[in-house]
Amino acid sequence: MRTLLTTLHSKYIHASLALPCLSVYCGNNCGEILIREYSVNEPKELVLAQIVACDAEVICFSVYLWNRIATLELVDCLKRINSKQQIVLGGPEISFEAEDFFERHPIDALICGEGEIPLQHVLSAWQGGEKPAPIAGLRLPEYPQKNGLSLLDSLDQIPSPFAAGLVDLTRGLVYYESSRGCPYTCSFCMSALDEQVRSFSLERIKSDLKILMDNRVAKIKFVDRTFNYNNQRSRDIFSFILQHNHSSHFHFEIGAHLLDGETLKLLKQVPEETFQFEIGVQSTLPETLQNVGRKASLEHLADNVHFLQANTKIHLHLDLIAGLPGEDYPQFLKSIDWTSALGADHLQIEPVKLLPGAPLRLEAERWGIKFDPNPPYTILQAKKLTFSDLERLRGIGRLLDLLVNSQRFEFLLKRLIEDFSRLSLLLEDLDRFWRKGNFYQQSHSLRDQYLIVDAYLCNRFSGSKLSVYRELLGRDYAHHQRVVGGSAPDFFDTNLSDQEMTMVRKRVKQELATLDRHGKVQYFAALFEHLQDYPGRTILIFLYPAKTSPGLQVQELSQMALV
Repeated sequence: MRTLLTTLHSKYIHASLALPCLSVYCGNNCGEILIREYSVNEPKELVLAQIVACDAEVICFSVYLWNRIATLELVDCLKRINSKQQIVLGGPEISFEAEDFFERHPIDALICGEGEIPLQHVLSAWQGGEKPAPIAGLRLPEYPQKNGLSLLDSLDQIPSPFAAGLVDLTRGLVYYESSRGCPYTCSFCMSALDEQVRSFSLERIKSDLKILMDNRVAKIKFVDRTFNYNNQRSRDIFSFILQHNHSSHFHFEIGAHLLDGETLKLLKQVPEETFQFEIGVQSTLPETLQNVGRKASLEHLADNVHFLQANTKIHLHLDLIAGLPGEDYPQFLKSIDWTSALGADHLQIEPVKLLPGAPLRLEAERWGIKFDPNPPYTILQAKKLTFSDLERLRGIGRLLDLLVNSQRFEFLLKRLIEDFSRLSLLLEDLDRFWRKGNFYQQSHSLRDQYLIVDAYLCNRFSGSKLSVYRELLGRDYAHHQRVVGGSAPDFFDTNLSDQEMTMVRKRVKQELATLDRHGKVQYFAALFEHLQDYPGRTILIFLYPAKTSPGLQVQELSQMALV
């Protein structure tokens, strides 16, 4: 018997972790097992043809919220092509279906929750020509009822898919799982259903990580829901990485409030561009945190984020969730301000998703939450948040990414936030301008982004304040976009006298003599009069050496202008 394990990724930049784990656990007692991975962006006909060409008796799909619709369309086609083919569905998106799911879709088995035990059970039965008996975590057309989950006593029962060579390590991003479950019961999260945290042994974790690091995998993303639920365990893993890493970058989801002094001390040793921490703040309203069952000290979280920001080189990514019970629009703006004041590198806003099986979905009526019944099940409105409120927050989230998280407008934003007194008020104002100009409706080049911000400044301000803002915008632009003379945006003042241009050329020549460079170096010069760090009329010169590394290389020089 040949079985195909497959899935549709949202982006084809990483290798599946679930499929190799299932394959290596099933072993040799389940016949031949193939793994094939596709993307939701590929034409359905092409994916269908490749699946059919595998000539498998059993096809197993790993189903997630981003691929549910596309997967079910493939299932309908496959059964019409070969009605005898056995179809198995598993994954978080498919684990909480009603009993009539088998009547609506032509499938032969549903794997609910953790998949290793149920999948091995059903495949070994079919391999032996038998009908699988019902067990926990396995639902069949003749036994469609929900019947619990089958959990492994020890995660080390799963042989290493990395040691077995089943994971493609060449794509640049590898997902890694060192534990399952979460100690917290946040009602918006699927992990609330599995409070029992189980970890692979440290020996196993270190063995796997050594394989990944020795293969110089560019990015290793831990999928543990709360990686540092145990400080001693997390320190052991951090220390091992610091000792053996060559060039890999690691991503962890952590509870910042859980970090203890010894762990914080260790993290000071982490080199630049090595660790990224994703930290869920979610809300700063105590009532809302209580409503969703989230038990985390905001005071401890803030103290530890401040420490990490001030004393380590770890990239910090903070998350807020819009639409949680009890938080209205003004309060969410306060959450934005409180969280942004922590000084992290990235702040992300996402509307809450009412995931199948998550407790909050079951409590939606209680909180007056209406949500899209189709994936990804995004909130549409709640008792304290209208659809319009959520739309504004969605726009503010996009502007956060575009203007703040991108770090391309740092000079301008610092001054604007000071003048508006709150980041959220500035983002609200920008959102109104963006909507009025219909700028959300399409993507924009980097140059156009600066031009739109300039249009906002000219529309909103005047006089000396406008002059200050436009100079700061120009300085940001010159640091992130190569400026070519003759095509500079008009927020630059390029009216240098002949004598000033002679001074600029002389200064550039002097600077180039000190540089270790290869190839041509371009430069651009403009006049500035309102910069706090260069009082008075100043010429800023921006040198653009030939590109020798990722990103734009810029060197800023100053030259006093002639009065």
